[in-house]
Amino acid sequence: MTYGKVDELAINTIRTLAADATFKANSGHPGAPMGMAPVAHVLFNKFMTFNPKNPNWLNRDRFVLSNGHGCMLQYALLHLFGYALSMDDIKNFRQVGSITPGHPESHDTPGIEVTTGPLGQGFSNAVGLAIGQAHTAAVFNKPGFELVNNHTYCFFGDGCAMEGIASEAASTAGHLQLGNLICIYDDNHISIDGDTKVAFTEDVMKRFEAYGWHTQWVKDGDHDLEGIEAAIAKAKEVKDKPSVIKLTTTIGFGSKLQGTGGVHGNALKADDIKQLKEKFGFDPEKTFVVPQEVYDMYHEHASKGAAAEQEWNQLFEKYGQEHKELRDDIARRLTRDLPEGWQNKLPTYKPTDPAIASRKLSESVLEAIHGIIPELISGSADLTGSNNTRWKKAVDFQPPNLGIGDYAGRYMRYGVREHAMAAIMNGMSAYGTIIPAGGTFLNFVSYAAGAVRLSSLSHQRVIYIATHDSIGLGEDGPTHQPIETLAHFRALPNMMVWRPADGNECSAAYYMALTSKSTPSIFALTRQNLPQLEGSTIEKATKGGYVALEDKEAALTLVSTGSEVGICLEAVKVLKDQHGIKTRVVSMPCVEIFDAQSKDYRLSVIPDGIPAMSVEVMSTLGWEKYSHEQFGLNRFGASGPYKDVYKKFEFTPEGIAKRAVATVDFYKDVKPLRSPINRAFTQLI
Repeated sequence: MTYGKVDELAINTIRTLAADATFKANSGHPGAPMGMAPVAHVLFNKFMTFNPKNPNWLNRDRFVLSNGHGCMLQYALLHLFGYALSMDDIKNFRQVGSITPGHPESHDTPGIEVTTGPLGQGFSNAVGLAIGQAHTAAVFNKPGFELVNNHTYCFFGDGCAMEGIASEAASTAGHLQLGNLICIYDDNHISIDGDTKVAFTEDVMKRFEAYGWHTQWVKDGDHDLEGIEAAIAKAKEVKDKPSVIKLTTTIGFGSKLQGTGGVHGNALKADDIKQLKEKFGFDPEKTFVVPQEVYDMYHEHASKGAAAEQEWNQLFEKYGQEHKELRDDIARRLTRDLPEGWQNKLPTYKPTDPAIASRKLSESVLEAIHGIIPELISGSADLTGSNNTRWKKAVDFQPPNLGIGDYAGRYMRYGVREHAMAAIMNGMSAYGTIIPAGGTFLNFVSYAAGAVRLSSLSHQRVIYIATHDSIGLGEDGPTHQPIETLAHFRALPNMMVWRPADGNECSAAYYMALTSKSTPSIFALTRQNLPQLEGSTIEKATKGGYVALEDKEAALTLVSTGSEVGICLEAVKVLKDQHGIKTRVVSMPCVEIFDAQSKDYRLSVIPDGIPAMSVEVMSTLGWEKYSHEQFGLNRFGASGPYKDVYKKFEFTPEGIAKRAVATVDFYKDVKPLRSPINRAFTQLI
């Protein structure tokens, strides 16, 4: 392919837009956009298929900017190709209320596939997007109907390459032989601390070779457009491996500070921008300039993408004539709606049913619903037998040539890679045809915290099945016993944390997680058996908190979750028989959902006039919002049989009763006693 003046003009337009936007904002990272403008131009204009007028077309190629600090590169491209991102949006870069925030956010900006910025996350999301394509193609493509054949492209830099999550994800992608994934490594030798020789001297390509990737090196990323094009074309020919192209570039190309750390995260000075524009043939007195021939070239490519979508729509219509059920299934998935009547498959329980660990109750839900929700893909970070995340007839998602599964499989073997698992699931969810669920121990969801946070921020419907949820796991001891974990994740906006106390509550957790299209969920599940509660139903539990045992003459409300609810119910008898205290019990499986209920409802559950005491074998942080006194565990646990550990810390009917008596005695003369729901600070929040 021969490149000419208009190509050079387009590349320099991207560079000057990045310089102008970061200068106007007095904030941002111009270096990466200026260095990667050539490869971005080649990739978007020569290879990628997309329709800016419909950013959600299923078979579009996906692009992920893992080094998200360089987002002016992506914003410039989106604007130039005709996405709903205006020049005013470019000018409002990094301003409050704009759709051009300081790092790409998928729910803010048309054309942004995944939320990136924390380094390595986007790379891992790209692996998830590639898995999404491979699975969707395996399920829906039929002879004569190649509905889904898109590629996922990802840019990443030295920072992403250093982050452990990217190594986890790269290893996963290599094992899975994801030939639809092409990553371009911006080898500019600069990070915030300066030249990478101070901290990062490994041979990155040898690492990727060891992971099973196809590798190439384009040595002149500043000028060699033909070499860049040839490398991407060659990568597309590789079908049985993911590809990485090492592209040696000059960060901040054209700036006085090019090739230095000074151009990484600081806007260019006015005199630098002036000489830059003069060097590139732009008027140094004008800002945010886009020559018409640049718009024309990029809009011509965008029109080809729109035509490709029209052809795809015709193919999809013919597909529907021969494969109506599959056509209806994929159309439904793209609306994010669930199959009609699916909730009727959720298991329900009676108090006479046997005590069962909530991890096993979760397994029963998966067994019951996997057939009617085909987009549900489960998995585990090497803890399948402990997390109980695999239904009996599940097929693994594996490269077909290994003979242990295929790409149509719905069970993911993530290996001991919790952080990558979470980020990969974010990418799978973002693909648009999958609801991912993944398991590990609750304590090790903390390993994945960076990606879990992005599940919430990017509004992904992802389910974290987190078993072994407390000191109740017993002998493994304090290294594995969560204490602060739930307080951490309950503090995370747009996250549902469920800690079900029995089977009906577990089914309710799945109902809410699956019907909440833009909110992820964490299920904290027990290793030990739990009794089926007398007063529980799925409907009650979907309110987040409800009265499990009522007594209109009660002197105290016990508020509890998970495995402690049953112990609280036993404590009621101790309090009545030994202390003459009548007690109510509230089960609070999800505080976030409870908070969303009306104030009248919340006051009916935790009323004025009597004290409330929370009971949970974890940090008490946060329970002051729902109780006057808190009984929890603000220290690390202990190793031993779980019943002995519970006794050590007095999480027994007698231990709860002792603290309940003290609570009633302390508050007996406080008149009127207001519910925590009525506290002023709660209302302000």
